[in-house]
Order: sequence, then structure tokens, then C-alpha cells
Amino acid sequence: MDKETYKKTLYNLQVELVKFNKTVIEQGKKVFILFEGRDAAGKDGIIKRFCEHLSPREVRIVALGTPSDREKSAWYFQRYVPHLPVSGEIVLFNRSWYNRAGVERVMNFCNEAEYLKFMDEVGNFEHMLERADMIFFKYYLDISKQEQAKRLKARKDNPLKQWKMSPIDKKAQEMWKAYSEARDAMFAKTSFVYSPWYIAHCDNKRNTHIQVIRHFLSHVSYQGKDEEKLIYDPSIVFEFDTACYEKDLIAP
Repeated sequence: MDKETYKKTLYNLQVELVKFNKTVIEQGKKVFILFEGRDAAGKDGIIKRFCEHLSPREVRIVALGTPSDREKSAWYFQRYVPHLPVSGEIVLFNRSWYNRAGVERVMNFCNEAEYLKFMDEVGNFEHMLERADMIFFKYYLDISKQEQAKRLKARKDNPLKQWKMSPIDKKAQEMWKAYSEARDAMFAKTSFVYSPWYIAHCDNKRNTHIQVIRHFLSHVSYQGKDEEKLIYDPSIVFEFDTACYEKDLIAP
């Protein structure tokens, strides 16, 4: 997708997002979108495109840092609950409670008992959210090992992106297989009927932005919806199923 086509298509989709935002405010809907994925998969970029022209009073981005000692001693989900949306709000999580199934699991920031407890409890937690009438989407941004290496190098060489570099980034390539295994276990155990995982291919950033926004808007209702603009590519964004591995739709 060339730059001009991307800009025009994105503009049209952001107009649709504004319509959705207006409907959320007027009807008191509670919306949150959760983005997970490997380092450098593009979480910051897709969230920026989502929020660029939405109301700053009713739209929030949540990107929590390392938990404090107090938070570590609390119920695991407790630090996330205060950030959930109330009526009329849209909240986007840049990483989430699934840190426990990903980074924490791979980097040994949690023990086996904590990990197993999380995997046992998360379904009930998300079922409660679904019963609270929240519009809830989970996206996993999938990236190839080669593209991740390329982006991490570009990040390291860019003086404007030094804040993104961390010791965890430096382990991303080395721990690739461990992250894949943790991801697959997470998909198998936590893609629920009421909160399935949607996977998005992210090697092409522009296409990812367009397809994820189209996918999201095609699955929600709002006033003035233009369906023709929301036809997404199911080979780029799709719901998790074990058949995805057989079709090579998920990076190994």
C-alpha cells in the first residue's frame, strides 16, 4: 500500500471511528480494546491510529509499568480494574493482564504457581467483564522473527526511540522460541467464546493499521456506519483457531 492510498484510507476509517466514539458517548457504552504481541510488533502505532482524532476526555490509553511492591502483593487483576472503562468511555490497553502469560512467564518474573493460577482465573475474570456489558476485543499482533530483528535494530539506531529500548527487548530474539511456546499456550487456554483472540499479521505496518481498524469497526454497531469501508482481509486479521497453525497463519 503506497503512502497516499494509506493516508486516504486511514482518513476514511478514522471518520468511522469518530462516528463510533460519538455513539459510545451518547449511548453510554463501555468499550475496551486490548493489544498484546511481541516486542516491536507495532502496538504503539496501531493505538495511535485508533485514538488520533477521538475525544481525549472519553478515550484513554493504559500502558502500565512495572508493578510496585504493594501491587505485587495484591490480587493479580486488581491493578487493572481501576483502568476499565465506565459508561461513555473507550479504553485501549497497551499490554494487559496477559503479561503474566507472556513476558512474566518467559522471563521468570512470576513462578509456576502464579502462572497456573492466572490461567485458571482469567476466564472467570473476562466472563465478568462480558456480563458487565463491556464491548471487549483482544488483539494479538503477530510478527515474523526477521521483521522483529529489523525493527529492533531500527529502534536501537533511532535517537527518538531510545525510550523504547529495554533489557527485555534485547532478549526478544534470543528467547523467540520460548515466547512462541508461551503465546501458543495462552491462545489454547484463553481464547474464549465470549472473548476470543484475534490475530493480526504485522510485518506490513500500514496494512495492519487499516485491517485491524476495519475488523474492529465491522464487529461493532454505531450510527451512520458505512459497511463498504469496513471490508477487512481475513488473511491479515482473523480469530484464533488451532487450524491457524496448519495453514501457517501464525509465525512459528
